[in-house]
Amino acid sequence: MSTETRVDTLDARILKALNADPRATVIALADKTQLSRNTVQVRINKLEQLGVLRSFERRIDPATLGYPLTAFILTRVTQRKLAAIAQALEQVPEVIEVQGLAGATDLLIHVVAREADDLYRVAGQILDIDGVEQTNTSLVMRKLVDFRLTPLLEKLAETEK
Repeated sequence: MSTETRVDTLDARILKALNADPRATVIALADKTQLSRNTVQVRINKLEQLGVLRSFERRIDPATLGYPLTAFILTRVTQRKLAAIAQALEQVPEVIEVQGLAGATDLLIHVVAREADDLYRVAGQILDIDGVEQTNTSLVMRKLVDFRLTPLLEKLAETEK
């Protein structure tokens, strides 16, 4: 998706309704947003094509899969090996997300583990990847604000009324 892609007020209304009820049918979304079914369907198709609507993967609590520990591993890497490092990280099942950063740290790696020794193993596996220079692991003690977009959608949907 391009950084130039923007949603308008109608898109925001649809996304807000879809965010509130991800299983909603197009007809239910049309009713909730006071838009025609065709308008909702066309706009959803457009949002999918533009990459605004991402993977429809459910958010599953890793603890229910036997991975109660969550950590972030700040990582410095050899820049020219970044593509190979990313491929290697994709092969580590406990790596659930990787962000490329600007600044003193190159990658923010979100991992899960079964217990402390397992986290030590995962961190070591990451450190063993060719091109990974240094890691610094921080254990998540508590999630204070869950991932959310609703406040942004509400702001956009109300801004252009």
